[in-house]
Amino acid sequence: MRYQPGLMRNGIKHLLSEHYAGLMHALLWTWYDVKAAGQNTLGVVVGGSSIEERKRCATEVSKRNVSGFWIGGFGLGENVEERCNLLNAVTDCLPSDKPRLVSRLGLPEEVLEGIASGIDLFDSTYIHQLTMGGFALIFPVDMVEREMQNGIFNDSAGDLTKINLRTTTYRKDTSRIVDSCSCFTCQNHTRAYLNHLLNVHEMLAQILLEIHNTHHYLHFFRSIREAIKIGEFDLFWKQFVENRRSQIAAAVM
Repeated sequence: MRYQPGLMRNGIKHLLSEHYAGLMHALLWTWYDVKAAGQNTLGVVVGGSSIEERKRCATEVSKRNVSGFWIGGFGLGENVEERCNLLNAVTDCLPSDKPRLVSRLGLPEEVLEGIASGIDLFDSTYIHQLTMGGFALIFPVDMVEREMQNGIFNDSAGDLTKINLRTTTYRKDTSRIVDSCSCFTCQNHTRAYLNHLLNVHEMLAQILLEIHNTHHYLHFFRSIREAIKIGEFDLFWKQFVENRRSQIAAAVM
């Protein structure tokens, strides 16, 4: 097919028009929400994969009388670099005294990336999806509470991943999901029991597993807050990601 500059220009113009229409729609939505609910609403920030359109939308929405911002369009297959660049571009345009919420980012690494970019709140189905798949979180979440030696977290307490309790590996495993976990599930039941419940399709399996996963995930967020309070978030983030990568690499080998 022969290259036609006119068609290329028209295509770009059309895409920009769509971005602009999306921006206007978001602003109109925000305006109606504010009119209907006063200040108790979130301004919507959109713009797809375009940094310029994201910044443009964030700048305009931040002028509205809203109590915070909902940043949409993530968790749809973008790579880490692209996601970080887009989040940084958006948060740089938003006031720091109002909360920023992002949807669809739930993996621990994604949460840490979001916080590093200035995100305050996360809306995700991560725990539900893990639970429905029969997975239990077991990665260490108390890194901040461990004693630090020479600026490095002592990470000798197990691996940094999740386990699939449906597999036969845990059929006779009488240990807790996580030995140090204080949740109801870990205090009262074993991996073998959960394995049985999952494989006979007993509804109690999802209930007990979600109790543990939610407790574990909330503990992860508490550790993040503690790291921020003592000024060690960057170290926490770096060490957490490095440990996760090393354990995943070891598991593959």
